[in-house]
Amino acid sequence: MLPTALLGQLMKARFLLDQHASTILTGMGVAGTVSTAVLTTRSTFKAVRIIDEAAAKKVHDEQAEQMEGVVSIVHYEGLTTVDKLRLVWPLYIPPAITGITTIMAIVSANRIDSKKIAALTVAAGVSDRTLMEYKTKLEEKLTARQYASVKDDIANDRVQATPVPSSGQVVIVGDGKVLCFDELTGRYFHSSAEEIRKAENRLNHMILNDAGASLEEFHDLLGLESTPYTSMVGWGPENMVEVEFHSVLKDDKPVLAVNFNYPPTAAYMKLH
Repeated sequence: MLPTALLGQLMKARFLLDQHASTILTGMGVAGTVSTAVLTTRSTFKAVRIIDEAAAKKVHDEQAEQMEGVVSIVHYEGLTTVDKLRLVWPLYIPPAITGITTIMAIVSANRIDSKKIAALTVAAGVSDRTLMEYKTKLEEKLTARQYASVKDDIANDRVQATPVPSSGQVVIVGDGKVLCFDELTGRYFHSSAEEIRKAENRLNHMILNDAGASLEEFHDLLGLESTPYTSMVGWGPENMVEVEFHSVLKDDKPVLAVNFNYPPTAAYMKLH
C-alpha cells in the first residue's frame, strides 16, 4: 500500500487536475497550435532542400548516363509527385502527431466545459425551485405586512453591506436623480421609478412576443452593463417581470433598492 502522505498528495493532485482540466487542455491546445505551425514550417524547409538535392542528383545521373552513351536522348522531367512524397513524408510525422493531439485537447476541453455548464444550469434550476418554495411558505406563514417588512430588511442589509462607489462609477440614466441599487448584481445607478417601470413594461412586451427575456435585456434598458449571470437568467410567460421597490437610507441619503417579485431563473436558458 502507498503511504498515507503520498496517497493524500495523489488525491490532492487528482482533485486539482479535475478542477483545472479545461484550463490545462486549453493551454495544451494553444501550445499545440503554435508547435504544429513551427514543426510544419521546419519540415517544409527540410523537404524543399531534400527534393531539390534529389532532383539535382537525378539530373546529374541522367547527364552522366548520356555522356557514357547509355542513353541517347534524355528528358529532364524532374521528380514525380510520388517520388517527392516518398522522400519527405517522414518529415511530417511530428507535426501531424502534434496537430492531432492539439485537436483532441481542444475537443476534450469543449466537452468538459459543456458538462460543467449543464451541471451549473441544473444546480441553478434546483436553487431557483428551492427559493420559490421558501418564498411561497413565507407568504403562507406571514401576513402581507410582515412579509413586506422582511423584504425591506433584506434590501436594507444588502444596501448597507455595499459601499457606494465614486460618482464616476455610478451609471446615470435619463434625468432621474435618485440613487438606485440593483439587489441582484449589487450595483448602484441613478434612475427613477418611472424609468424602471418603463423598462419593466418593455421587457414584458418582449416576453409576450418572444416567449422570454433575459435580465441582461432589462439591465440594457437601464444602461447597466451585462455580466455572465445576467445573460444566463431571465423570465418566461409563466412569470412576468414585476419590479419591487424598497426605500432605504444609506449614509442618511435615500436609496431606491430594486428587486423582483419573481426573480429571474436559469429556466430562461431552456427557452433559447
